[in-house]
Amino acid sequence: MTRLRLAGGRVLDPASGRDEVADLLIEDGRIRAVGPAARAGPVDPTIACAGRLVVPGFIDLHVHLREPPLDTGPGEDLAETIASGASAAVAGGFTTVCAMPNTQPPLDSADAVAWYIEAGRKVALARVLPVGCLTRGREGRQTADLEAMRAAGAVAFSDDGSDVPDAAVFERALREAARIGAPVLCHCEDASLTAGGVINDGPLATVLGLPGIPPEAEDVAVKRACDAAVRTGCRTHICHVSTADAVRIVRRAKAARPGRVTAEAAPHHLALTEESLSSRDAVFKVNPPLRSGHDVDAVLEGVRDGTIDCLATDHAPHTAAAKARRLAEAPFGMIGLESALPVYVRALIEPGLLTWPQLVAKLTVNPARILRIEAGTLAVGSAADVTVIDPDARWTIEPAQFRSRARNCPFAGWQVRGRVMMTLVGGRIVYGGND
Repeated sequence: MTRLRLAGGRVLDPASGRDEVADLLIEDGRIRAVGPAARAGPVDPTIACAGRLVVPGFIDLHVHLREPPLDTGPGEDLAETIASGASAAVAGGFTTVCAMPNTQPPLDSADAVAWYIEAGRKVALARVLPVGCLTRGREGRQTADLEAMRAAGAVAFSDDGSDVPDAAVFERALREAARIGAPVLCHCEDASLTAGGVINDGPLATVLGLPGIPPEAEDVAVKRACDAAVRTGCRTHICHVSTADAVRIVRRAKAARPGRVTAEAAPHHLALTEESLSSRDAVFKVNPPLRSGHDVDAVLEGVRDGTIDCLATDHAPHTAAAKARRLAEAPFGMIGLESALPVYVRALIEPGLLTWPQLVAKLTVNPARILRIEAGTLAVGSAADVTVIDPDARWTIEPAQFRSRARNCPFAGWQVRGRVMMTLVGGRIVYGGND
């Protein structure tokens, strides 16, 4: 029997409403006791957690692990691997990550899903849950074999990186997902409105002489996805909400049909605006693009009032060579696994938009409920996936020190507060301590 005690921390478990200074006892990979029962008898090791938060391990619904490789040419290094991405995840406090299927080849078969699960199991860090393609080859023409992928272990389905352009194909896919009880994660973008776009369509795009990506491209697609969710009965999740109108559309849809539509926001859409791109630095190029201050304020309000259920990084690694290209030619995407927590603290905790229990809920129990997985809680008997946070630790974000293979972090050099000190997966310390 393996035993471990986390002693004297502030135990926050929004799933059970627990918020108290207490001990947490772990035995054989599961939560054995919380509170007075966890203090009985000697336990070695006992780790002092006074002044720290002890919370369920974070769950990220939206990461790109780039394996199989997507954007590398002959002789180029991989921007990320399952191993390096899982290592970055636990350093950021994430014990479960959902890997998007826009790989090469795409994750559009049961064999591919099974391979991904086994690859993640061998890494033995964060739990890696593959998201299967919604359509074959992510081409948007024909629904993939969702039932076979679900049986193989796909946690959800998405053509992330692109929307399904054909409304009939999209609706058939949602109906099939609803039939087998799987959620669909929607990258909402009308490609006919974004073709050739580089940054948000606004005054800065005009000044820089760059094609714009209009907010309406997202808004139209979000409306289509929400309407389709109502018609099909599919649990539909809106990825990386970035516009004020998209927030309003999701809010209306949730009011009309509670439980049918959910949504996420990414760190960069909470903490950065399009003005960052005045430097022409491609590290700030992302899709959906950084938007106006008005949009950022609306997304923040959506997080505060619960319209946006959870927070997801959209961790999108690229090689240094790829991001060194001119802004118009560089790929979209930013990394976020190792910088997410302090950015959330700056954007949400410090201004008083969320409390720590509310923030933890959006990183744990809420995404677990969206996926309907047994995770995101410290309840007795649950898997001991635990993150320990020093809420007052001050540090500088230095991508050169990251475990990710990529360095395309837009928050480099930020002086921040709040840091993950230890991460446990199945009761095993995988970051901090003796990792």
